[in-house]
Amino acid sequence: MSAFLLTAGLWQLGGGAWLLVKAELAQYLISDSWQRQLASGEPYKPWPWADTWPVAQLKLGEKKSLVVLQGTSGQALAFGPGLMAGSGEPGNLAEPRTTVIAAHRDTHFRNLDRLKPGAVIQLQDRRGRWHSYRVRGAKVVNSETERLPVAAAPGLLLVTCYPFDALDAGGPLRYLVYADYIDEVATVQL
Repeated sequence: MSAFLLTAGLWQLGGGAWLLVKAELAQYLISDSWQRQLASGEPYKPWPWADTWPVAQLKLGEKKSLVVLQGTSGQALAFGPGLMAGSGEPGNLAEPRTTVIAAHRDTHFRNLDRLKPGAVIQLQDRRGRWHSYRVRGAKVVNSETERLPVAAAPGLLLVTCYPFDALDAGGPLRYLVYADYIDEVATVQL
């Protein structure tokens, strides 16, 4: 019986370790595909059977940059923040529209509530250009009764589930962070 329990325990530890190795490898492959896309201008899937590909890079304050993936399917959000369908393409100022990026509250956006009004968020587009946004505010909404405010103006909306410390995921509440585009023409370097 002891040998069986030891074997079962080692099996469980091995499964958990394999999950961590896959997660780290996926981040490396996603980052590599983003760099390849920046160099060539063509989308690259991080692995051949991926249902998503990098579309932007997001920097929230001093935190490590996050590669934003196309779409908000469960598979895409398992690996990083996702660009919501129907929202604006990052950096497309010719056809401005609010860019909406969603991520899980307990992984990539776990500290989203720490972004305060005035904080600067940076977003790198497909051409490698960085765009800056200033946090205007945040609020909690009920996804069953409210729609996301996507406007015909360059802006950024970050979305995650709420509350952050909920034991049960999947409720209707969403935490939204609104950020206004900082017009580069409006700034002057001294």
